[in-house]
Amino acid sequence: MDWEVIELQTPLQDESVSALRAGQKVLLSGIVYTARDAAHRRMHESMQRGEPLPIDLRGQVLYYVGPTPAFGEHIIGSAGPTTALRMDRYTPDLYALGVKATIGKGNRTQPVIDAIQQHRAVYFAALGGIGALLSKKIKSVTVVAYEDLGAEAIHCLEFDRFPLIVINDAEGNDYYRMVRERT
Repeated sequence: MDWEVIELQTPLQDESVSALRAGQKVLLSGIVYTARDAAHRRMHESMQRGEPLPIDLRGQVLYYVGPTPAFGEHIIGSAGPTTALRMDRYTPDLYALGVKATIGKGNRTQPVIDAIQQHRAVYFAALGGIGALLSKKIKSVTVVAYEDLGAEAIHCLEFDRFPLIVINDAEGNDYYRMVRERT
């Protein structure tokens, strides 16, 4: 297992995503969009009606987070990942539209893993339970769509070396499965 830390910059390029392998550590910098359950549902409904989405998803990263309000001198409150499985019914369509990575916690369903492989994308895990620490790796935050959804609105975040682990890579590998098989 290669434990070298890979530094990536968004928007993600096909070559850099294809080179990632399950189990690698990544420090991600650049623009990342938030999207949770309600935002996914709204984007899905827009796609069903043939309407344009509020953001161009090509090369983008979606982070499954509903950030808490900023406090004191902070620009954002806690920003820990939510369970990715809740977005899985919508995720294959978003990969098909050009999303190159998603960030959450927990396993993905087989249709999502298949879509990751088909569209040469990746799924990253962020550590749950340390949202306050992760928020320190976010340098700016702006609501860009669905403001009425509050914390579940789509936010544009600027990451600065945000720590992640590759769980599902473009070759179909699953780090969680790899670990289970070794134990």
